[in-house]
Amino acid sequence: MSSIGVPGIILLVILALLLFGPNKLPELGRAVGRTFREFKDGAREIISDDDKTQSKTEAPKVTASTAKEEDRRLPE
Repeated sequence: MSSIGVPGIILLVILALLLFGPNKLPELGRAVGRTFREFKDGAREIISDDDKTQSKTEAPKVTASTAKEEDRRLPE
């Protein structure tokens, strides 16, 4: 698989300028940026929802330090 490289990027920029014009390119860039930001925020929300449901379904792990704390809390 080969990369585009500098000449390819220059060719794409010239082609975009010819197709859309210099006035429309900043608007297109903002729209693409907003789209990526919304996608990233949505992905984070889905991941955090999955983490919350997993932590609710899993039993809490008892370690030696938490077991000692529970022993101290028992009524006498």
